Amino acid sequence: MKRTNLRIQKLSILILAVLLTSVQMGMAQNSKQKSAAKQNFKPIDTLAIERIMGVKGKSNNGEYKITIPQNDLDVKVDGFKIIPAMGLGTWVAFTPTKDGAMVMGDIVITENDLKQVQQEIIRQGLTSTAIHNHFVRNHPNIIFMHMGGAGNTEVMAQKAKAVLDKVKEVRGGDPSKGTASAEPVANSLDTKRLDEILGYKAEMTKGVYKYTIGRPDVKLTEHGAPVTTFLGFNTWAAFQGTPDKAAVAGDFTMLENEVEPVLKALIENGIEVVALHNHMVHEQPRIFFLHYWGIGPAEQLAQGLRAALDQTGKKQANSMKMKM
Repeated sequence: MKRTNLRIQKLSILILAVLLTSVQMGMAQNSKQKSAAKQNFKPIDTLAIERIMGVKGKSNNGEYKITIPQNDLDVKVDGFKIIPAMGLGTWVAFTPTKDGAMVMGDIVITENDLKQVQQEIIRQGLTSTAIHNHFVRNHPNIIFMHMGGAGNTEVMAQKAKAVLDKVKEVRGGDPSKGTASAEPVANSLDTKRLDEILGYKAEMTKGVYKYTIGRPDVKLTEHGAPVTTFLGFNTWAAFQGTPDKAAVAGDFTMLENEVEPVLKALIENGIEVVALHNHMVHEQPRIFFLHYWGIGPAEQLAQGLRAALDQTGKKQANSMKMKM
């Protein structure tokens, strides 16, 4: 009887070993397949995108991004003028996939643009992944609409161009050629002091001092394609004004367990949270974004942002600046 039990035990161990080996081989094979899939991604044909869209963009590690300043919009919030560097810019970005490219975009629209641009996104077979505000008390009211899609690179470029052309049609001209928000704003901030508080370096553009902070601790994907800082996966903060009276606008990117502590830190430091939303619908892991607006002494605003940053996984300082 004891010998029979011993044989059964040995047989069980052998079966478990075989099963474990099979699982490990399957995991290794899946890993190889994923790695191979990434290696099979063809470089994006940036010349084709530029030719189709008629706008020159920027390349970054195999990705391509077109940015269109909305210079035709004269937007003011609490007495501060909002220019493209302060968050008034439309962008469309492309990243390689096995079938061509994934396109993502953030389209700045007015209340009068909303219906027709929304219809065009649907007509083109793209997806509206978010519709939200960046500000409160802004005049005129500005809305931001995110869109996404994936497929043949040239087809994606044609679809994105159709959406941008619809904006031109409704607004009666090319937003980038306007003059309402093309001029710089006043800025006498102590930028070195802001850098010390926040632990990052920013970039000055027409009087707006803007920080762009990535999340290298999170490997984000949408439909299996990586989403990087260059594609809008970042926290940013844009300052203008004087040391005594500054304005800051920006966006926080957060994992789901970071939403409440970040929101709480901002509000407790006198910074308004004006939007809480998503930018994508099939992302892994789940990511939330919030927009904020604050007015007050520049150092006080920076300390409030630092308190909120400390609630996220991005705590190391001295990040290199990157222009959106």
